[in-house]
Amino acid sequence: MKDIYESMIELLESKEDFVLATILEKHGSAPREEGAKMIIKRDFSIVGTIGGGIFEAMAIKLSSKVFQDGFSMVKSFSLTNEGAAALGAACGGNVKLLLEYVDYNDSKMVDIYKSAFQIKVKGDNFAVITKIPKEDISVRKIDKWICGESSFYGEEDNTVQLICRRIREDFKNIAMKNVNLEGEQYLIEPILNNEIVYIIGAGHVSQKIAQITNMLDFKTVVIDDRDEFANRERFKTVEEVKVISSFENILQHIKVNNNSYIIIVTRGHAYDKDVLSQVLRTDAKYIGMIGSRKKREFVYNSLLSEGYTSEDLKKVYSPIGVSIFAQTPEEIAVSIVAELIKVKREPLNERR
Repeated sequence: MKDIYESMIELLESKEDFVLATILEKHGSAPREEGAKMIIKRDFSIVGTIGGGIFEAMAIKLSSKVFQDGFSMVKSFSLTNEGAAALGAACGGNVKLLLEYVDYNDSKMVDIYKSAFQIKVKGDNFAVITKIPKEDISVRKIDKWICGESSFYGEEDNTVQLICRRIREDFKNIAMKNVNLEGEQYLIEPILNNEIVYIIGAGHVSQKIAQITNMLDFKTVVIDDRDEFANRERFKTVEEVKVISSFENILQHIKVNNNSYIIIVTRGHAYDKDVLSQVLRTDAKYIGMIGSRKKREFVYNSLLSEGYTSEDLKKVYSPIGVSIFAQTPEEIAVSIVAELIKVKREPLNERR
């Protein structure tokens, strides 16, 4: 699946201007989260979505003025049937939207987006900092910076440098947010590129999981000790396929951090237990193990007898996946990846 930054670079290199719609704030129920983006082209075709429906249609309509004037603007929308900004939508929330005119002739802005894309391709973490104009006031230029873990792109600005220093103090836990400093509003958008899904086991369910994680832009690595299962023929879309000699030293083959998602779907509970006993000692964001409750209790009791605690086992999602009464490999894969999305989004929701 093509990344929004990749799509922007393709348009800029083709000397096409566009409008970038970004949700800055949402209060109450809305179809997409803060930071959701959509590219609107000159012919009003789109890449991405900010939620569809009448809200998205109104954003596309407003983009004609942005294209005409070459100015960016911030607009608020009420997704209700009440008030001057009401769209008659059923969501019931309020959304603030940035419609940013991106001109391929603006070399500084092009450099910012190219730098963001290059950092993303490298797999490094960074945050995009955008100075937000006042609402209903059109502006010619949007100021934007990139704060990397050890890099900075954009014009020198003391306030932004301060924001960047604060980001670097706890980069791995940064959340999408708006900050107000010295009378100005800034949007901080973290781009965490080390989010990796490790699928341990390369069976039929794993194949289906990998297809869905690819659609959702998760970097995915598949690992098994059987080359007839773990190969590029069966896993065409993943980042990497690893054939290992044994599951006994799984941590020698994967780099786990707090942005790692580990899906344990080997061919037997003994292998699952072997893998689980090792990854429990990591700070993975997600650890899920396939199997029935009976199998889970067998594995858990075995681990408890080896010195693991009930607190350790609370980290594990098992039986894996959200409950949708899944039966087929495809349905099981959907339930598992749905759980990944839930875990990925939960921190953002908790910080609201």
